[in-house]
Amino acid sequence: MVEKSYIVFGYGSLIFKPPPHVIAQVPGFLKGYVRRFAQQSHDHRGTEENPGRVVTLIHKEHWDSFSGSDPFPDEDIVWGIAYTIDPAYESEVRDYLDYREKDGYTLETIDIHGIVDEQEQVIIHGAYCYVGRPDNPSFIGSEPLERLSNIIWKSVGPSGRNKDYLYELAKAVHQLSPNSFDSHLYALESQSAGR
Repeated sequence: MVEKSYIVFGYGSLIFKPPPHVIAQVPGFLKGYVRRFAQQSHDHRGTEENPGRVVTLIHKEHWDSFSGSDPFPDEDIVWGIAYTIDPAYESEVRDYLDYREKDGYTLETIDIHGIVDEQEQVIIHGAYCYVGRPDNPSFIGSEPLERLSNIIWKSVGPSGRNKDYLYELAKAVHQLSPNSFDSHLYALESQSAGR
């Protein structure tokens, strides 16, 4: 019996700060999700007193159910990177990621899509992904863009300035694929750049 590879999908900071012991990586995208700055960060890009904001994946139907005013297009797709971890270090990397993503994230399994021979198809079944579900205590939900931008601009935590997280993520998503586009992320990038 062949053991299943330990593959982790990064859609936030894992894109520009990958996990250790990666032996392969491939860009891909998810269907049925949106990427939003809807998660408070008390331990990386903010503090307990002044939490920053970081991205999470949200099932599209969940987001639509409580965010009727979301101005961003439905056709955006979430691009990221699938990392295959060296099997010799799987346990170590799991522990590292569980700790890194401890502020409200839950491990889910997802299918990753890609373009093969100009056709869209699932390229990886059952990859692991850390998702901040709406019922976790750090989930903040939808906030007006101006308020969100202000919080990101001002927040700082042990991992650095929140605005650097935003800029690094936007830069990484721009570089992922000619097809990658994230209007929410790019709108925040533009808003913050105008300060």
